[in-house]
Amino acid sequence: AVVVSGRGSRYRELSEQVFRIFEDFTPCIQPLSIDEAFLDVTGSERLLGSPVEIATAIRARIKTETGLTASVGVAPNKFLAKLASDLKKPDALVVITPETIGQILDPLPVTAIPGVGEAAAKRLERLGVRTIAQLRQLEPTTLTSTFGSWGERVGQLARGIDDRPVVPDRRAKSVGHETTFPEDLVDPEQVRSVLLQLTEDTAWRLRKKGRRARTVTCKIRYGNFQTITRSHTLDTATDTTSELWRAARAIFDAWATTSFQPVRLIGVSTSSLTEEAEAQLDLFPDPATAIQEALDAASDIVAERFGKGTIRRARTLDDPG
Repeated sequence: AVVVSGRGSRYRELSEQVFRIFEDFTPCIQPLSIDEAFLDVTGSERLLGSPVEIATAIRARIKTETGLTASVGVAPNKFLAKLASDLKKPDALVVITPETIGQILDPLPVTAIPGVGEAAAKRLERLGVRTIAQLRQLEPTTLTSTFGSWGERVGQLARGIDDRPVVPDRRAKSVGHETTFPEDLVDPEQVRSVLLQLTEDTAWRLRKKGRRARTVTCKIRYGNFQTITRSHTLDTATDTTSELWRAARAIFDAWATTSFQPVRLIGVSTSSLTEEAEAQLDLFPDPATAIQEALDAASDIVAERFGKGTIRRARTLDDPG
């Protein structure tokens, strides 16, 4: 596999172009990331056709106007639509109807359900539960004992039930980036390099939004659709690339040392966000942190002027000293 360095400014330009296409089909758009969103087209069907026809038209517009392929999931709710869009990336239209929910969900691993991580999957495996079909057979009390207050929600998702509405312009609770590879990456260093670029872009977006984050989460998906996440919470919120990368790197290295498998998707996200203006002033600031903040500020200026991909940190960031 060949890993190509990112061009952040071009990504953002294409993202804005794609979202403008979305706006031609519905005003009800909930962004998930720079390249992903939920669209509620309920009010558009009379003028623009069925959801499948609308999805087909959106994919065609994106291909014609940007040259990009797009994976689209059409389904009765957000959980199923997201699942459908992930099933056949990077270029597909997957439709889940009320009649096919069981057919699609049943063979999938339990980790395909949001909130079912590796630890919960191991507990379920001890109960003989590996697939969503098996999960759906569990008693509500078993779900509650396994997942706590989240158990009822997991049971609903296992049945394809998700009543969350599409909420336009929602204030982001997290900021992050992820990428899906056209084929599994088998070299940890290649994956690590991509994770660094994703962390850089995430830090840039935090600073752009005037936000800082305390929690860093890495997401890894294998070719068999199994997904794991690992998080690390910092002592104080930050928007510096070096501190965020230090946390992401530690998560990745711990995983790669003990559990590495070929990777199809890698992502990093930040949460526990605060406004930059809310950050407490440090009477005795760390000189190293001040240097990193100055480097980030200079990098941001270059990125704004010449494009994000113009400047990238070298491996010296791996050992900030």
